[in-house]
Amino acid sequence: MKKTIFIFSVIFLIVCSPAHAQYGNSPIHWGIKKAADEVPAEAGQQLDVLLERHGAVYKGSPESKDIYLTFDNGYENGYTGKILDVLKKEQVPAAFFITGHYLKTAPDLVKRMAAEGHTIGNHSWTHPDMTTISNEKTKKELEQVRAETEKLTGIKSMAYLRPPRGIFSEKTLVKAREEGYTHIFWSLAYVDWKTDQQKGWEYAYNNIMKQIHPGSILLLHTVSKDNADALEKAIKDLKKRGYTFKTIDDLMWSEAIEEPMLY
Repeated sequence: MKKTIFIFSVIFLIVCSPAHAQYGNSPIHWGIKKAADEVPAEAGQQLDVLLERHGAVYKGSPESKDIYLTFDNGYENGYTGKILDVLKKEQVPAAFFITGHYLKTAPDLVKRMAAEGHTIGNHSWTHPDMTTISNEKTKKELEQVRAETEKLTGIKSMAYLRPPRGIFSEKTLVKAREEGYTHIFWSLAYVDWKTDQQKGWEYAYNNIMKQIHPGSILLLHTVSKDNADALEKAIKDLKKRGYTFKTIDDLMWSEAIEEPMLY
């Protein structure tokens, strides 16, 4: 009788445990083999399989010269207005991943992002390493950003998450999916966030142009003067090279189409 009760108890715990409890929480620091000569960046088979399993992405199709421009916004340094001006002039969509600090200190810019048709993504409220906080804290971090964004813009839902610091685990991938988020990583980035080490617009421009590839998800930081100064020329020259700027929604739609249908 005791053995039977024990077996049923184990089954109950397995069935009733949250899905994310069954996954590892060892921190993974996002890193890739950079693109060169328009050959796409690579994260490696292990990460490719992990991300595909949980619906996360870091690049689009290598068969099409579509690219996806994204910005991380932890705080405002005076350059986002110029970046938005360039995007508007060139009619280029972008995704802005924002934190609680940004929402509280730059609400007018968040409103402008929404009004001009850009995607607003979640970058967490306090920018923690998500592998070190509880499930309840994770939910609160994401919900605070969503709720404050809705208050400012009227946008009720958020679909995309960029993990703070680029740190994640299989457990955090699963937890984010439970909260309705898809992880958006990147296939093109460089050191642009150190505001005391800006190197001039050519540094930003050259890094973009030498790493660009079909399906690129570009990660830029709006705190960078280099990025703000280089962006218009980079966009114009990428267009000349046959690239088209698309939204993250476009990317996810194309990913859904490519998935095999199950009957």
